[in-house]
Amino acid sequence: MEVIEAFVADISNFLWTYLLSFLLVITGLIYTFRLKFFQFRYFGHILKNTIGQVFKKNRHTGTITPFQAFTSALASTAGATNIVGVPVAISLGGPGALFWMWIVALIGMATRYGEIVLGMKYREKNEKGIWVGGPQYYIKKALGWNTVALLFAVFLMLEIIPSIMVQSNSITTQLQGAFNWPVQITGVIIAVIIGVIVFGGIKRIAKVTDKLVPFMVLSYLILALIIIIFNIAELPNVLSLIFTHAFTPISAAGGFAGAGIAQALRWGIARGLYSNEAGMGTGPVAHAAAQTDHPSKQALWGVFSVFIDTIVICTVSGLLVLVTGAWKDVDAANASNMINVAFSNLYGDTFGGVFVAIFLMFFVITTIGILIFFGEKQAEYLTNLNGARVMRIVYLVAIYIGAIGGLKFVWQFLDLMLAFVVILNVIPMIFLSKEVKKLTDDYIFRFYHGNEGKPKITLFTDE
Repeated sequence: MEVIEAFVADISNFLWTYLLSFLLVITGLIYTFRLKFFQFRYFGHILKNTIGQVFKKNRHTGTITPFQAFTSALASTAGATNIVGVPVAISLGGPGALFWMWIVALIGMATRYGEIVLGMKYREKNEKGIWVGGPQYYIKKALGWNTVALLFAVFLMLEIIPSIMVQSNSITTQLQGAFNWPVQITGVIIAVIIGVIVFGGIKRIAKVTDKLVPFMVLSYLILALIIIIFNIAELPNVLSLIFTHAFTPISAAGGFAGAGIAQALRWGIARGLYSNEAGMGTGPVAHAAAQTDHPSKQALWGVFSVFIDTIVICTVSGLLVLVTGAWKDVDAANASNMINVAFSNLYGDTFGGVFVAIFLMFFVITTIGILIFFGEKQAEYLTNLNGARVMRIVYLVAIYIGAIGGLKFVWQFLDLMLAFVVILNVIPMIFLSKEVKKLTDDYIFRFYHGNEGKPKITLFTDE
């Protein structure tokens, strides 16, 4: 078993360090240049038409509101990856990993935008009249690559299993440490809570996320920023470490073992993707149900989600462990405890651990809930609604197994399967970049320049 795990780890490291890094950067750059730096040039417009429209009534075609689609998608990214994943990246790649997370996010905004545009254009209604979409639909309908579409659905459906296990284990171990709760009981409770949510479908998931996710994100940011402000004197040195060691190796210090440039690049890109999922293809699955009258209009929320998730939340988490010195006080094997140590810097051991445990508990519940929805949609595409219901049960069982730390060898396949998911999504995206450009030009002509009543092209495949 150790030989197999080592082999899988070596393959995953190779894919993420070289092939995935290249593909993600190239895809992001292709979309950034083809769309003429859309995510930067129109960033003010994006803010105005996303967060600035939260309270505006929407009567367009769709199942859930644009904001609910955004919070549902954000629920899969804002959580354990931001709180635990960023310290892990720093512990293995050094402070420079944070720089590469920023780069992935900046160009990933264009990637995320592009995949949501495609997901919206090629969405369709299922047998229950619910809007569904995702890479499998645009790969099949736009390119005719049926086999690639099937493989994408299979790998994403399977990748959800270890992803759920890791998420579940992260929260049960935190709650055990903070409140001494047995992992077996916590696992059952979390599985039941999430079961109640997911059995209500995307509408119930959306109603939970649009209330819980914004509250938890704001609460976490406020408490973390207070600590950073109290350690503001360390900030100039920390920023110097981030920019310097993105391009130069860093030696060991305290519990930190040191890292080279390749490690900073590998862990920055990998955790950056885990954080905002740009290029993974999950965003279009969540956004496909949104009420909108133009694919690009909904895709603006994708740009905003990457900004919030990586540029804001991950940056705050990274600065938090760096300014408090937690990255040197905790070794890589226990990197997931860095945020606890950082919070304890100001709030004390007891309250610091309690805060982190509460944040993780709510974040993980919403994250697993939307992950199950993603997995169900792949099963539905491959089989039917009954197949989706079977996978729902499989995922709920995976919550408990992960909670008690079972089948850990399955976790080793998470990076590998995620790599296949990304490859099967971004390569078709490169071929479809011209179509995204046409839809974007149409959006700019109609909505940015005030020609809303003059459509130039067909917007949805059902028109």
